Amino acid sequence: MDSEDQANLDDFGPFGRPLFMGEKARALSRVGVVDVGSNSVRLVVFDGAARSPAYFFNEKVMAGLGEGIAQSGKLNPTGRTRALSAIRRFQRLADGLETGPLTAVATAAVREASDGPEFRDLIESETGLKLWVIDGQEEARLSAQGVLLGWPGSYGLVCDIGGASMELAEISEGRVGKRVTSQLGPQRLMSAKGGKRGRKEIIRNTLQSLHENLGPQHNRLFLVGGSWRAIARIDMQRRGYPLHVLHEYRMSRKAVNETANYIAKSDHEKLRQACGVSSNRMNLVPIAAEVLKEVVKEFRPHDIAVSSYGIREGMLYEQMPQALRDRDPLIESCMFSEAKDARIPGFGRTLFEFIQPLFKSASRERLRLIKAACLLHDVSWRAHPDYRAETCFDLATRANLGGLRHSERVFLGLALLFRYSNSGKNSRFEAMYDLLPEADQRVAEAVGKAMRFGAMLWLARDAQMGKLRLFPKKRILELTLSPEATPLFGEVAEARFNSLAQTFPATPKVHLAK
Repeated sequence: MDSEDQANLDDFGPFGRPLFMGEKARALSRVGVVDVGSNSVRLVVFDGAARSPAYFFNEKVMAGLGEGIAQSGKLNPTGRTRALSAIRRFQRLADGLETGPLTAVATAAVREASDGPEFRDLIESETGLKLWVIDGQEEARLSAQGVLLGWPGSYGLVCDIGGASMELAEISEGRVGKRVTSQLGPQRLMSAKGGKRGRKEIIRNTLQSLHENLGPQHNRLFLVGGSWRAIARIDMQRRGYPLHVLHEYRMSRKAVNETANYIAKSDHEKLRQACGVSSNRMNLVPIAAEVLKEVVKEFRPHDIAVSSYGIREGMLYEQMPQALRDRDPLIESCMFSEAKDARIPGFGRTLFEFIQPLFKSASRERLRLIKAACLLHDVSWRAHPDYRAETCFDLATRANLGGLRHSERVFLGLALLFRYSNSGKNSRFEAMYDLLPEADQRVAEAVGKAMRFGAMLWLARDAQMGKLRLFPKKRILELTLSPEATPLFGEVAEARFNSLAQTFPATPKVHLAK
């Protein structure tokens, strides 16, 4: 990093400078991970801002390695063939994508099968890829670290379900605590003796034992794994939920029970098609729903959050220095996007400092969203002017951004929508607005209109634009422009300033430099 860049990093406000610019973070800029599970085999290549990486490549093959393992004790022969073929492809792709050496792990099916060691050796001899077979405790730890990638500092219980096993791990203050593993994978439970009644007894007895080992767990329950995500998709469909983003989707204990019953009573093929779930996954969903219903009953979490991050993200987290782990994934990702796509990288910080006085009473959590909006305010400039507002809303609500609740996605989306539009009415996104309280919608509108006005005073990234002051009791919005910015305060800028004043509402007052 040259001296000019270093000078510009001295003060990035309350959320610090972007660590992706550092050498250690850049070393993680492209990382390839292979996850050989009991049900699927997947390659993920992470790229971009290391703390909140983009999914540069993501491919999955439903190999079914663990199918029938409870009876035969061996890997499924068809699954072996499919998995080996997929790994050959992944290795060749990694060479072309320049990931460096792939990191590959195998979980329950390979570690438990009698022919698991032979299969591992076959993979290494045919592809050169060394497959690390991890035990249940390590699987639980890596899955929990994946959750911490998206929610730094989180607390609660991580529940990761695969085809042949289910792991639980405590997280608190950014650390992984107690971990336990079980054989409550839906592939394995398919062959449980005694049918549904026998399966239910196995699930209950196992969960009681796990609960005794872990102790009370009434905080948040984080759900990791494809079967949990499929259940969440079905819950969204049942509720008519408008935002189809699985990460950070929330369910109550009541919703889990209602959806489990809904799955049991539904035509599974029609449900699969309606929710976009694969046939192989749908075969496991009814049993996974039985397990989840009992998990919730046994541990009684105060809320339930779906995590799209799991063991693969946990393997990336494993390679991060602690300073990078401690970063806010949202702010880091937005800073990276601004540096890559904005017309004047660095102006987002100037804009944030300019509009921040309007939100003096805002909490740190709200300021974080305002900072994110300012960093993203110009990254969609290449979109057609008629569609920039929609493009921005899509970016905030559907992009791979970590550390965001769904309501926060809508807040960020609305702020960016009002950055490019004076009205949010008659938008195809209106159904999502209800995920955010009306008072917060008005704040998001004010943030957007403040950015819309501030962008009219576009100077160099470190320029002095002037000062904004809001006097809520007097209902006055005061603008004092710097000498540099005064020539920019033309007719359109004045109209945007007046529109901003109306959102509070307040009387606009302008002081021009002479």
